[in-house]
Amino acid sequence: MGRKGTMFEKQLNSSYLNETMTLKIYQPESFSPLYKYQICIMQDGDDYYQLGRAATLSDRLHENATISNTILVGIQYQDKHDRRRKYHPDGEQRIAYSKFLVHEAAPLLDDLFPTYHMGQSRTLVGDSLAGTLALITALKYPHTFGKVIMQSPYVNDTVIEAVREAKNLHSIAIYHTIGTEETAVETTDGGVSDFLEPNRHLHKLLDNKGADYIYHELESGHHTWKYWQKDLTRAFTSIFDPI
Repeated sequence: MGRKGTMFEKQLNSSYLNETMTLKIYQPESFSPLYKYQICIMQDGDDYYQLGRAATLSDRLHENATISNTILVGIQYQDKHDRRRKYHPDGEQRIAYSKFLVHEAAPLLDDLFPTYHMGQSRTLVGDSLAGTLALITALKYPHTFGKVIMQSPYVNDTVIEAVREAKNLHSIAIYHTIGTEETAVETTDGGVSDFLEPNRHLHKLLDNKGADYIYHELESGHHTWKYWQKDLTRAFTSIFDPI
């Protein structure tokens, strides 16, 4: 099935990362400069487009008017080492990557499109480490990114600490899922981790802090795109409601 919207790329020379970043942008078929749009930035961008079928999903949800006008933006990593450097809460480039999103990517998208210029209209999306990055960035910069979709995020002490210290949690809308079978996940450093218990701990913490928060455990869900892709419809419809 062909996509109905328009996909194009924008290059952005990042001074924070010292590299040229590619933004893969997907406009809905009904795009018009007369309307305002929410912006959805997906880390692991190629994975969300190819394995998550995010563009096809966007077509369907816009056609049925189940989400408000939303432009998708995918940003891909170079390889697993680059991904870890940029997305891992303790990665060497994680802070620089968050600054790239806030000070370079978001302003570029505001220039390109009729957007709302407010945090509540910008969402960060990610699976696993990319979901962790989405949460940590929004906690630090809630006025830029007011919404988060995190699917099976990696949770360690750095993440828990960031949530504990967050002052503006009430201003962020968070969608969070974890699979009930994610008890022995192979990580990029060659180890095996239990993702389920740390995510349950994160869930309690976010719940207690009064976040605008949706949490689901995916029954029999594993740490794979099969489950994240199925979950994406609910994620998008939960988060991209009209502003």
